[in-house]
Amino acid sequence: MRSSMLRFAVAASVLLIGGPVLADAPKCEPEKVAQKYPELAGKTLLMGADGQTPPYAFLDPKTNTLVGSDIDLAKKVFDCIGVKYEIRPAAWSGIFPSVVAGQMDLMFYIYYNAKRVQQADFVVYMKAGTGAITQKGNPKNIKSNDDLCGKTVAVGLGTVEEAQMKELGGKCVAGGKETVTVMTYPDHAAGFRLVANNRADIMLTDLALVDRTIADNPTVYERAYGIISGFQIGTAVKKGNAALAQALLDGLKAVQASGGQQEVFKKYGVDPALELPAELKTN
Repeated sequence: MRSSMLRFAVAASVLLIGGPVLADAPKCEPEKVAQKYPELAGKTLLMGADGQTPPYAFLDPKTNTLVGSDIDLAKKVFDCIGVKYEIRPAAWSGIFPSVVAGQMDLMFYIYYNAKRVQQADFVVYMKAGTGAITQKGNPKNIKSNDDLCGKTVAVGLGTVEEAQMKELGGKCVAGGKETVTVMTYPDHAAGFRLVANNRADIMLTDLALVDRTIADNPTVYERAYGIISGFQIGTAVKKGNAALAQALLDGLKAVQASGGQQEVFKKYGVDPALELPAELKTN
């Protein structure tokens, strides 16, 4: 009798221990948007996206609408949360300032760093890879960052690559070499033109974007090198918009748990190994 009661007690304790884990598993509940996120219910979220950044966001010539991994992932998250949304094309350099100012609600795919998190809150969801794109044939024989002293490098305005190249230029001079000439561009299309027109020796930007651009223009460009960095990429919202940040965190966790992010990455040729467990970053 005592052994039967003991077995029953153990079984009950296992159920009690295991119950909350099941209950806390991320899941999509769009029908509960008013209950879970009352500040968002009935609102249409405005997201900005640069349509010249394949495979993340680009214009489908057949439908003349934005498609890409950022677009598909964002839609999955919005549908999971249960909110209405509008995705508006915009130049990349203007999207983050618009989010900070509250003119747009959010953007997907932006590097998280100490400076930006003072201006906005982030939900990170993937690791970053940096690619160096150069002219076909790699005429300057650039193989790594060590070859950039005395070269002209195109980087996005206000990006981590801009800061890195300015720092590298200082090290080059300290080592008795020529500095790195840094050219900034407002959007990726402008950066690619700098390389194609031989105004810049290389352009540093996202690795998947570099590889996609080369695949689309194999006679124009070539990859000089690539680096998997320790940087994290996420979605940004206006500083202090806790309701939206939490909703995006919940949605991303649920989409990741269902395999949705992996599905999107594979569809657009983004390495699935770059996925990171969704995490809120406010400092």
